[in-house]
Amino acid sequence: MTTQEVANRLVELCRTGQWDKVQAELYAEHCVSIEPQGARLERAEGMDAIRAKGEHWQAMVQEVHSGEVSDPLVAGNHFTLTMRNDITFKEAGRQQIEEVCVYEVQQGKVVKEQFFYPIEPQG
Repeated sequence: MTTQEVANRLVELCRTGQWDKVQAELYAEHCVSIEPQGARLERAEGMDAIRAKGEHWQAMVQEVHSGEVSDPLVAGNHFTLTMRNDITFKEAGRQQIEEVCVYEVQQGKVVKEQFFYPIEPQG
């Protein structure tokens, strides 16, 4: 798959909430996932760690009210998109989250994902 094809498929699956399929179909086993400095888990390496990160996220969510994924912008072997979500967390209440997501593709698979969003200061 080309970077554009990977980007289009990722957006298609994200828009229909098929997060597990995104990872199973589009991610390399050695993929790296990076969150902003100060996030609970700043870096996960390998699909086992990335899947565990996703399971932890799902365990924190009480309800997803809405979600939006932009069309991708592709440059070489990278693409970016934005995500906006309205989520109620079990322990943190309802929040609106807006983030920029950047992906690197090699040999038709995502090898790196990095997310940019503000981290709320810990009180």
